[in-house]
Amino acid sequence: MFAPHHFPPGAIVSAHEPADAVHKAAAALEEAARTGAPCAPVRSRLPEGDVEAAYAVQRLHVERGIAAGRRLVGRKIGLTSPAVQRQLGVDRPDFGALFADMAVPEGRPIAPGRLLQPKVEAEVALVLGADLPHHDPTVADLLRATAFALPALEIVDSRIADWDITIVDTIADNASCGLYVLGGTPAPLDRVDLRAVTMILTKNGETVSEGTGADCLGSPLTAALWLASTLAGLGDPLRAGDIVLTGALGPMAAAAEGDEFTAHIEGLGTVTTTFASAATERTAA
Repeated sequence: MFAPHHFPPGAIVSAHEPADAVHKAAAALEEAARTGAPCAPVRSRLPEGDVEAAYAVQRLHVERGIAAGRRLVGRKIGLTSPAVQRQLGVDRPDFGALFADMAVPEGRPIAPGRLLQPKVEAEVALVLGADLPHHDPTVADLLRATAFALPALEIVDSRIADWDITIVDTIADNASCGLYVLGGTPAPLDRVDLRAVTMILTKNGETVSEGTGADCLGSPLTAALWLASTLAGLGDPLRAGDIVLTGALGPMAAAAEGDEFTAHIEGLGTVTTTFASAATERTAA
């Protein structure tokens, strides 16, 4: 397996991965994103339970994005909730890629039709100030390497109809990532205990999700350590400047046109996003 940042020519899949199936699964997901019409689960196109093949689909997506001029700026961690892991029959998280064009500034509404089946979850984002090259990073390594933390909203999305997903489907679909919103006030890690933080997510003023840092694999730092170790093992370590979305602190909430979401994470502050309605867009035009 090769490093997603570098993409050696022709190294899309390993000799053990079904190249034709990988390309067909990637094509189905790309068509769904292009047309706005969700596709059938891609697990039927890949060997049953083949996580490596699913990551090969994801790597192909990332390689094509980079070739098209998109800028890779970090990673997201998914499946950090024990309940969700049990639901999908797995015992570990997964990860996906973050591109710069997936970032939505606070105050800029998300346009109608930009996503297929959006849901919102609140997370802690880490922004690195140094590389994390070791296969066995420690908490001390991570603390030294992290420049600051931010409150974040991940707008998850599935290109697969009705969110009918297994672990293979979500990994292939870039860990079901859509967009993300970062708060604007950085917090050094010596000022906040990420395990103990509390989170409240509101939708149109009503609380729709609550949780704590401990609900994310025991701590957002634990999730980030897993990612750092995994990527270093793939020869593609986290680097200075990378954004890491460490995983949901509570259940996700479905989003629709006109909705406004605000997450408050103790010690990190708030972050807000809105979903524009078609009527609003027409009025603005």
